[in-house]
Amino acid sequence: MTVADKQAIARAFGRAAPHYDDSATLQRRVGQRLMAFAKHDRRDMREGTVLDVGCGTGYFAQRWLTQAKTVIGLDLSAPMLATAKARCGDAMLGLQADAEHLPLADNSVDLAFSSLALQWCDDLHVPLAELSRVVKPGGQILVSTLLAGSLCELDSAWQQACGASRVNRFISLSSLQQATQTAGLAHATIYQQSEQLTFANAHAVMKSLKGIGATYRPQGVGQQGLATRAQFSAVEKAYQRFALAADTLPATYQIGYIVIHHHA
Repeated sequence: MTVADKQAIARAFGRAAPHYDDSATLQRRVGQRLMAFAKHDRRDMREGTVLDVGCGTGYFAQRWLTQAKTVIGLDLSAPMLATAKARCGDAMLGLQADAEHLPLADNSVDLAFSSLALQWCDDLHVPLAELSRVVKPGGQILVSTLLAGSLCELDSAWQQACGASRVNRFISLSSLQQATQTAGLAHATIYQQSEQLTFANAHAVMKSLKGIGATYRPQGVGQQGLATRAQFSAVEKAYQRFALAADTLPATYQIGYIVIHHHA
């Protein structure tokens, strides 16, 4: 991705920082599941260092602080990082940086954690290789990311209403597996799991995406200009065919989990 792309992503998440936690239901659910994959018997984390890549508002960095001596919170967005620092205090070391270029030495952290952040990287094997580089032998890498099929209901509604997609594209499970292999992570264990949230209407689905800052779309996705009121109404109508009950519309996500325990 170009520098301009990353700057646009950082701005989108920066705007969301003050209210991000109000809309982060999926992020909490997925991050908690990802944390549960950590092995605590291989290394005493009370003396270890955890790197949280894409730390956002610091919700999980704060939780890692209860388990590790040092936590490094890294994010592309300065406002997100400031929010994380306010939450965690001086106990968290903050770094504003790109997951594709980690400003850390080789073999310098015991555990690398990145939940629902790396989907914003154009080539997933690059940040995965960076995580592998900075994690010590015997350490762990825990990653979650969005996969193809996420927001399928919203995507279908836009396609039916306007004949074009306004939903970001995410990589397939096979591409995720290929990225881990290209990054040299032959011992990765990969899981796929569906998560479903429910909303009163399509507007609430889109508002939740805006609330977490997930408004950036790469070139070619949603480049038809601002949607009209008529188009939004058409999306609302098209979304109704997925209704689970009255005023209950699903938003389905496909989550890919990567769990790596480095050999000592």
